Amino acid sequence: MKPVSLPIYADVKAAAEKPTGWPVLRLGFRPFYLGGTLLAAFVVPLWVAMLLGGLPLKPVLPSLWWHAHEMLFGFAVAIIIGFLLTAGKNWTGLATPRGPVLGALVMLWLAARLAALGNSVLLFAILDVALLPLVALIFASLLIRARNYRNLPLALILMLLAASNALFHLAASGRMDIAVMAPLYAGLALITLVESIIAGRVIPAFTMAASPGLRLVASPVVERLTLGLTALAMMLWVVMPTGRVSASVLLAAAVAHTWRFFGWRTWLTWGRPIVWVLHAAYAWIPVALCLLAASQLGWLSVTAGVHALGVGATGGLIIGMVTRTARGHTGRSLVVSRAEVLAYALVMVAAFSRVLASLLSPQFYAAFLVLATATWTLAFLIYLWKYTPWLLQTRLDGKDD
Repeated sequence: MKPVSLPIYADVKAAAEKPTGWPVLRLGFRPFYLGGTLLAAFVVPLWVAMLLGGLPLKPVLPSLWWHAHEMLFGFAVAIIIGFLLTAGKNWTGLATPRGPVLGALVMLWLAARLAALGNSVLLFAILDVALLPLVALIFASLLIRARNYRNLPLALILMLLAASNALFHLAASGRMDIAVMAPLYAGLALITLVESIIAGRVIPAFTMAASPGLRLVASPVVERLTLGLTALAMMLWVVMPTGRVSASVLLAAAVAHTWRFFGWRTWLTWGRPIVWVLHAAYAWIPVALCLLAASQLGWLSVTAGVHALGVGATGGLIIGMVTRTARGHTGRSLVVSRAEVLAYALVMVAAFSRVLASLLSPQFYAAFLVLATATWTLAFLIYLWKYTPWLLQTRLDGKDD
């Protein structure tokens, strides 16, 4: 057994030539983090305003489908793409898309977001479905050229996400007779699997970096058991609307995640918010799996587990990663300010509030929904306020990305 160590965020050697082109298009994290967090800050309050306040905005799809789709395939996918096109450069030593090619990918993502607010279901579907297969092919080609086969499962997950997205559009347009929410649940399941893979690599590494002398050793058995049970549990949840079998596997996966989590010694990270936020967000995964198991048994609404994953785990891991990676790749220290700590806390409050909105009496639903919306929106506005200038400028050290 070897210590967990992955040089995902090691500095890439500076290019011999002076950096050229717009800074925002030099590496994938820059435009996709900006776009993804901007979408996160506005989609949720727009949807709540349509739901509660009668905002006369009519997306091309029913508002609930639009909201759920955009949070997964607009927001979360943008951050995943930005992360993988950045980490891929370090993992392979090869150049990832930049300049006009990166700009074209971003414009395709943006065009789909705007088309969702138009009146053509077909145009929205074509633009929206096109992006993920392109990114998956680019990412897979990098890994194959570098013989980095370890990360090829991530390229496969991107293709499965693309397939889920295509199925959603076929169902939403009435061209396929399946429940519209099923492909969205599949998308959430795949995103959870990506988070489980990446978290298992970076959280122990970051914890050791923040605690000199600490040595965390990953157990291959625990890692394989956790990821295997998660993949099986998520698949059963998507394909089996209810049942004891799926509930049992979901609970088993929750136990595996908890076992894994306690091996990371979270209590050592309290003085490093940039690390503890990842621990706190990851803790939502076993909680969400338990909530989903309860929903499979008919004890709870499925929305509690869905939002524990979507807001708590996904939102928390994203706010943690987009601050850490943006700091590292713009040449800044990995010590966050009070503004970032506030953003971390706000996302956690949003997660608790949104889950409670699904669990408590209907009379409290609107109040907790508004609280979750306000805290979520403020968290990402804080990020945009602080990080937008950094993402639009050359690195502090003058190096190329």
